[in-house]
Amino acid sequence: MDENQSGQPGGKHPSPYIRLKRFHFIMLVFFLVFATAAITTLALAFGGEKAAEVGMKPHQEFEKLYEAYDKLEKNYYQDVNKEKLVNGAINGMIDSLDDPYSDYMDKKEANQFHESVSSSFEGIGAEIQEEKGMIKVVSPIKGSPAEKAGLRPNDRILAVDGKSLEGMSSSEAVLLIRGEKGTKVKLKVQPAGAKEPMEMTLVRDEIPIETVYAEINDEKVAHIQITSFSEHTAAELKDAIKDMEAKGMTSMVLDVRQNPGGLLDQAIEITDMFVPEGKILFQVEDNNGKREKMVSDNKEKISVPVVVLVDSGSASASEIFAAAMKESAGVPIIGEKTFGKGTVQTAEDFKDGSNMKFTTAKWLTPSGNWIHKKGIKPDIPVKLPDYANLSYLSPDNELKLDSLSEEVKTAEKMLEALGYPPGKVDGFFDGETEKAVKDFQKKSNIEQTGVLSGETTVQLMTDLREKIQENDTQKQKAIDTLKNEQTSSAS
Repeated sequence: MDENQSGQPGGKHPSPYIRLKRFHFIMLVFFLVFATAAITTLALAFGGEKAAEVGMKPHQEFEKLYEAYDKLEKNYYQDVNKEKLVNGAINGMIDSLDDPYSDYMDKKEANQFHESVSSSFEGIGAEIQEEKGMIKVVSPIKGSPAEKAGLRPNDRILAVDGKSLEGMSSSEAVLLIRGEKGTKVKLKVQPAGAKEPMEMTLVRDEIPIETVYAEINDEKVAHIQITSFSEHTAAELKDAIKDMEAKGMTSMVLDVRQNPGGLLDQAIEITDMFVPEGKILFQVEDNNGKREKMVSDNKEKISVPVVVLVDSGSASASEIFAAAMKESAGVPIIGEKTFGKGTVQTAEDFKDGSNMKFTTAKWLTPSGNWIHKKGIKPDIPVKLPDYANLSYLSPDNELKLDSLSEEVKTAEKMLEALGYPPGKVDGFFDGETEKAVKDFQKKSNIEQTGVLSGETTVQLMTDLREKIQENDTQKQKAIDTLKNEQTSSAS
């Protein structure tokens, strides 16, 4: 677990540990083995110091709990695991909160959690969270098996290798999804908006926690993508900006799409680079309605024009960053509405190595808005092309002449988007669809069988992903906005 720095209103960030009563902030990140990767990956949490030793307190309401424990220990027909009973009791209390961001992790799960902020891990690379007894994808990690397979925000993972995830916590699901590089994991997935679930087999890989990717176009507009807020993200961003400046950068697109969050101190340090000194970064409100304000104290600011890209996979720390850029720095936000996580978690370790995190407060935008379950609306709404939202096709399935299914309809839409007319897009694999597949196979140097499966399916999804990147309408709108801004300034 990484500790995050916090600060007092108007002051500097004093310590990597923040007293619980003063809102020590810890950004917890769960990476699903996507997994974070698929992950539970970084969920925004603000936490405190390790739990102090707690002695037994004479709470009368505990008598029923003690009585139940004693009866089970003495009278159950088999020997009971005392540790498992205690863990189950804690789990029960946490589950009764009906809060997807509160969780209890036993020692094994806690160890996995702590590894989530290391330099790399092995899994499928997706962030997940538990919601109403189901496991939902928050965001895949850039370049991960999860992203390549087509997992998207709000997809639900129903089962792993035939084992149902219903009723499991995100921590429990991560243990099933993660695994050694090169091993396969079969997921049963309910794509967002789809009627029927599908199965997909992913090969786990090493998921490096490289978080900043920068490039510059011929017009000297830099595109800098921040995929998560990890231990070295601020330093990576500063290095990337220096590199872009050396190449003549005149403006910057900061891209936090599909960024599930991360370490709060990194988000603060990065936001400080853009928000004017003395302006509010975000606020925290406790259960008594008392608010604390986090204020920018960095005097060195980025001077070139900036816009920020967001989407439904931008969550937690990404939303803190985006809200501050929008409300305190006046930076345009472009794209789609963000995920909507506006609560604060405290994380505490027990002496046996287990861990409990629970919601203790709300975080608010600089203007005092609570974006929980609402998200942040962009100043300039822009959607990606419809084909960017097509669901995954399983290479294990065979789609051929006379097949009739939703998968066939998805395949027809993919072929159409790539310039291979499949005839009527109706979910029926007819002669025109077969010809389109053969034409695609010929262009891709694949045996022309007219059957969509295996290598053909993988190549089809790869080509579509490249087309989406080449026709990134959100990124292009960001570049056009910067051009217009610079033109207006010049005139």
